[in-house]
Amino acid sequence: MAVLVTDPVLASRLKSEREASGADRFDEVWEGVYMMTPMPNDEHQRIVMLLGSILQEVIGWPGLGEVRPSVNVSDREKDWQDNYRVPDLAVFLRGGVAKNCGQFWCGGPDLAVEIISPDDRTREKLTFYGNIGVRELLLVNRDPWALELYRSAGGNLRMAEQASLDQGAIAASQIVPVDFRLESGVARPTIIVSLRDRSRMWTI
Repeated sequence: MAVLVTDPVLASRLKSEREASGADRFDEVWEGVYMMTPMPNDEHQRIVMLLGSILQEVIGWPGLGEVRPSVNVSDREKDWQDNYRVPDLAVFLRGGVAKNCGQFWCGGPDLAVEIISPDDRTREKLTFYGNIGVRELLLVNRDPWALELYRSAGGNLRMAEQASLDQGAIAASQIVPVDFRLESGVARPTIIVSLRDRSRMWTI
């Protein structure tokens, strides 16, 4: 359930309390509107940690780029706090257009990853991500389970590939040398991440 707070005193107090407790880590600002996001559940955090570890091994440690969990990305350097999003994972390749500004990155990651949670507004971020130059976006949908890979086309992000248990397809990244697919699991479907040449494989 969304709550709109128009009392500036109460809004300031809520923001201060969240900052003091660290609960604001995933909060965002959408064109001046402060979006308070709940802490992700354990499954969400596990997927982020494991997928981030894989991308760090494939991209970060070899020096091909930078991998960041829950990083601020904005479309502007000045007054960036007025408009930013926080993808669950971001990959910035060497030579990419995004600029590391310390507290945030200005410009889009080459690859962004979002784990969809109930009642979140992840899909409403696609226009923003397209506008700032995100080249690929991987959405991990958990109800029903599916992997959706979007690619930039003329400044817009468009669905390129979808992998679900029914389809049995592979979502193959063109930005990083990995493929993503789903397999049946005990408690939930398993995410299989493979190097493009199939020399290594990880399960999440």
